[in-house]
Amino acid sequence: MLALLSDIHANLEALDACLLHAARSGATRWAFLGDLVGYGADPQAVIETVMRYAAGGAVVVKGNHDAAVETTEAGMSDGAAETRDWTRGVLDATAKAWLRSLPLTHREDELCFVHASAAAPGRWEYVNDTVRAQRSVVAAGARWVFCGHVHDQALYVEVAADKMTRFRPLPGSTVPVPGHRRWLAIVGSVGQPRDGNPSAAYALFDRERELLTFHRVPYDHAAAARKLRAAGLPDLITSWRPRR
Repeated sequence: MLALLSDIHANLEALDACLLHAARSGATRWAFLGDLVGYGADPQAVIETVMRYAAGGAVVVKGNHDAAVETTEAGMSDGAAETRDWTRGVLDATAKAWLRSLPLTHREDELCFVHASAAAPGRWEYVNDTVRAQRSVVAAGARWVFCGHVHDQALYVEVAADKMTRFRPLPGSTVPVPGHRRWLAIVGSVGQPRDGNPSAAYALFDRERELLTFHRVPYDHAAAARKLRAAGLPDLITSWRPRR
């Protein structure tokens, strides 16, 4: 069982809750789909946690907020830019170097892992419609593409040549994703969901049985918010904000 976690955004409480939930649900492998940092108050602790999983074989790819630690990204909201600058000041050299070393994509067998679109990973395009989903799966050259960036949970399936359909999965419901079709799953955000529900989001993929389950996991979001206020950061974790 493969746990798929994205957009943690330095929210340690949410990450810990998802890791525990996944382990209790039978996860034996882990993939982290970018944006480990940004918005939240625990970037160092989150990176150290993910580094431990990476040392054990977990897949980790880079997100736009991870890249922004080293390079200034145009178009960031004021709150995101403020947190980026603060994050640069609190991360140690090892964490920064490790973020810098992360790949934009990872492919194995018929699986592709990417933060945004596999068609142009470094452009951070939002896969939020069937056209962009089709473009991403074609570029990935894989049966199953797993990504984040959108901060929502969605599932796209290729129903005909160059035609995809979008589904909104129900949390806790298992969806068959047979390999005779091509699929793109957006696994949601661990640390900053944007649908008004503060519960963390992630997904589990059973490769052998070709099943995908999307989850929402409650956590102590009030504690995460208190950390933001203590650090003098804008509270962008527990309340919805426009994407960036």
